[in-house]
Amino acid sequence: MTPLAWLFALPVRGYRLIFSPWVGHGCRFHPTCSAYALEALQRHGGIKGAWLTARRIARCHPWGGSGIDNVPE
Repeated sequence: MTPLAWLFALPVRGYRLIFSPWVGHGCRFHPTCSAYALEALQRHGGIKGAWLTARRIARCHPWGGSGIDNVPE
């Protein structure tokens, strides 16, 4: 993982550690947004991984999609 991707992954890991147990498991997609973010950052680096993560989170709303949404190759 690049240094920038590692830096962007810190808040995601913090969310998974602190807030995720309180929020519950009501994710619309599989894998969850936090797992998607970590995989995107690891696979594509900081800039593109952050962009893919932002796009994924933007799709997570009541009128958005659901189902399996894997990180693109």
